[in-house]
Amino acid sequence: MANNAQIPSKSSALIAMIADEDTVTGFLLAGVGNVDLRRKTNYLIVDSKTTVKAIEDAFKEFTTKEDIAIVLISQYVANMIRFLVDSYNKPVPAILEIPSKDHPYDPTHDSVLSRVKYLFSAESVASGRR
Repeated sequence: MANNAQIPSKSSALIAMIADEDTVTGFLLAGVGNVDLRRKTNYLIVDSKTTVKAIEDAFKEFTTKEDIAIVLISQYVANMIRFLVDSYNKPVPAILEIPSKDHPYDPTHDSVLSRVKYLFSAESVASGRR
């Protein structure tokens, strides 16, 4: 328990987003958006012109900022940088893959769900239940 990750003790932590325009707009209307003093936003709108490098850079930036607690990423965008998403292993910020209106959710590609399945299968093997 000495290695627990802690969310900064400020009064709030942010949610970052990497998704299509409709998904980001919905969350911005719900109050998730933020612009810091350097004019950096906590979201990236992905469209057909967005490069994989830009998505990778945003993911790396959001997962290293101390004021972000959750990174929401559309599953089809996460598939573009699957190697980064799967190799990310810190508890904070948490990475959550969400569906978008044009791309349905596929549980076989969800990194969080696959880790949970692995933990439960390992637990059932360890306890002798299978």
